[in-house]
Amino acid sequence: MNSYIVKILEAFFITHDVKRFLVEKPEGYDFIPGQATDVSINLPQWKDILRPFTFTCLREMKYLEFTIKIYNERNGVTKMLGRMNKDDELILHDVFGAIEYKGPGVFIAGGAGITPFIAIFRDLYKKNLINGNVLIYSNKTHEDVIMEPELQKMLKNNFIRLFTRENVVGFRSLRIDRNYLIDVIGDFGQNFYVCGPDEFVANVNKLLLDLGATPETIVIEK
Repeated sequence: MNSYIVKILEAFFITHDVKRFLVEKPEGYDFIPGQATDVSINLPQWKDILRPFTFTCLREMKYLEFTIKIYNERNGVTKMLGRMNKDDELILHDVFGAIEYKGPGVFIAGGAGITPFIAIFRDLYKKNLINGNVLIYSNKTHEDVIMEPELQKMLKNNFIRLFTRENVVGFRSLRIDRNYLIDVIGDFGQNFYVCGPDEFVANVNKLLLDLGATPETIVIEK
């Protein structure tokens, strides 16, 4: 497995618990929008602890970007990343990932599961190919939404926000269930892209299959 030591160029919070990292891009390092890499922290006690994070930048950028949810309640990698700043070092590894764009469809994200979709949407928007795609984005509360203004700009009326723990004026407050999918989607012969916590992905995947989608048209992280 290849590894690359890179410096953090910028690090800043974009929500109360989500931090954006811009890091050096190794020469020849490339990815397909939606893919990820294992990341570790270049410190003796952390360098062998790898965690997967998705690239959220455009692939032609001269830097790499990660948008990472910080879990301060866990004494783990993201808590440590929350303390890291410019000129600290990370270790990147080989690129992997099964979430690849196959054509227009419905993207269903739960919480930080939006991250594989960010690079895909940015790439499509730049190429003027984003029309025909819909994003259903579920979060606990409005303050948990990642990159809301940019997603709104790119997807316009095809950006649907759901909240499971609060009522927000102008937005729907409910969970994704069978009835919701029937009401909002209707056509289950199109492409679906699903990412989020394991239980969220398993539940949505089962609902889609039960409603007529096929395994070939549902893209999830393997």
